[in-house]
Amino acid sequence: MSVAASSIDPEEVERFSRIAAEWWDPKGKFAPLHKFNPTRLAFIREQAQVRFGRDAKSLRPFEGLRLLDIGCGGGLLCEPMTRLGFQVTGVDASERNIGTASTHAAEQGLSIDYRASTAEDLLAAGEQPFDVILNMEVIEHVADPGEYLRSCARLMAPGGLMIVATLNRTLKAFALAKVGAEYVLRWVPAGTHDWTKFLKPEELRSFLAAEPVAMQGPFGVAYDPLSRRWSRSSDCDINYMMTVTRDAA
Repeated sequence: MSVAASSIDPEEVERFSRIAAEWWDPKGKFAPLHKFNPTRLAFIREQAQVRFGRDAKSLRPFEGLRLLDIGCGGGLLCEPMTRLGFQVTGVDASERNIGTASTHAAEQGLSIDYRASTAEDLLAAGEQPFDVILNMEVIEHVADPGEYLRSCARLMAPGGLMIVATLNRTLKAFALAKVGAEYVLRWVPAGTHDWTKFLKPEELRSFLAAEPVAMQGPFGVAYDPLSRRWSRSSDCDINYMMTVTRDAA
């Protein structure tokens, strides 16, 4: 089998691999993601319930649906998605991240298909399409975001849903998400983000313009320093999410 061309940035993979053991420490280097997770989870659940007509009151509303978390890191989204009934595949280019995720899932008694791979390799291998694809805070770390996003879109099943979360390339994002978060507040290690790789919503739309999908959003997410909580917002200048849907066959 030939190896697919990859959009992965090796330097980014190595950066996150070095701190892989800290994924599940809520006070460690990934503390911002732990704080962000409730807002992400609520958005994912809401969008999937609407898309697939599932019962919001059910404990496991997504039984029978396949979900791919691309760039899954240590599994912070994979585990709650599994508990909601999804059949979850978590993919990350870092073998260390996959090792951390697999170990933690086993400790929790959860069955998750973790793989050290890429979207391009899944596509080249003829992977069965997924009903839901999570593409959360990953695209700003890849070398070729357009090719990466198109590969992810092509892994969506007919009637499927993809959620993309990223950072907007604005001066406000540079001041707060780059300088503020990395060098002033030290929420994340210096060098975590490259502002030039942040993406505007219209750029995401252009990447998928030739694909048979529809994109909705952006949906803003904002942090309140007083309550120290994230919430949905009309402000898309820093963090935002987009949804991508493919019509049923």
